[in-house]
Amino acid sequence: MRPQQFEKVDFTFFACDQDCTRRNWKAVRDAGSAIVDMSYALEDEPGAVVRSPWVERQLGHTLTLDLQPGPSVAAHPAAVVLALLLLRAQKFSSIKTAIATVFEPASEHGQKGMDELHEQTVNLLSFQPLPKNIFDTQVAFNMVGRYGEHASPPLANVEQRILKHYQRIAGGGAAMPSLLLLQAPIFHGYAFAVHLQMDQVADVEQLSQALSGEHVNIAQPAEDAPSNVSVAGQGNILVSVKPDANDLNGAWLWAAADNLRIAATTAVECAETMAATRPRGKIQ
Repeated sequence: MRPQQFEKVDFTFFACDQDCTRRNWKAVRDAGSAIVDMSYALEDEPGAVVRSPWVERQLGHTLTLDLQPGPSVAAHPAAVVLALLLLRAQKFSSIKTAIATVFEPASEHGQKGMDELHEQTVNLLSFQPLPKNIFDTQVAFNMVGRYGEHASPPLANVEQRILKHYQRIAGGGAAMPSLLLLQAPIFHGYAFAVHLQMDQVADVEQLSQALSGEHVNIAQPAEDAPSNVSVAGQGNILVSVKPDANDLNGAWLWAAADNLRIAATTAVECAETMAATRPRGKIQ
């Protein structure tokens, strides 16, 4: 990429690898383009803000942007889902504990991740050696809690990023979940198993009403349960709620969300809110 490519460009979306973002973002900034980072490379840069407009609206926050805003980092889609669900659940009752198991899809590693899962699946069925360039372990027909030592980024780093982004977008008033991230043998779409222990009896109907709203659809008993297949291509989070059989104050949320659709929507909405800072007309 050349700096000249960004002249008279209002917005630049970095959806590349982190090294590419780090090499080029300052030249883009100096050319006057507003930056939306989808690679997470700039999440700790001074002036950068991790954002989720969905969560900002839930909290009633109005973002005040500078005339020359720093990079907006699109929040991790798993952090967006967890923040939106837990903030809404708190409208029903205070949350004593929140425990979330998150199932990571191969598409979070881009086309290379999906290709490796596909090749591993084919090679296993034909008794051939497995490619392990991305995950450095078997992920086809398997569920793993960590990658091989040569994988980048390690699964633990992704888990830490989700928690860090959750804290930044949800704020100090939100319940902090305990999180376990697992690599699932699926190509696309997140799945979430979230256990909530409330301060009062967890009435499923009332909790469902609190969760329902913009960007969240509650699955009815007669409908199919949410899954990464049923949510593909959809912009909303699909959720089913069931009581904890061993705890009257407990409830389980089973949720699914299209990770790529949420990431893209977050990035576009970040740019839309930054549009007011762009000059219009001629400067006299």
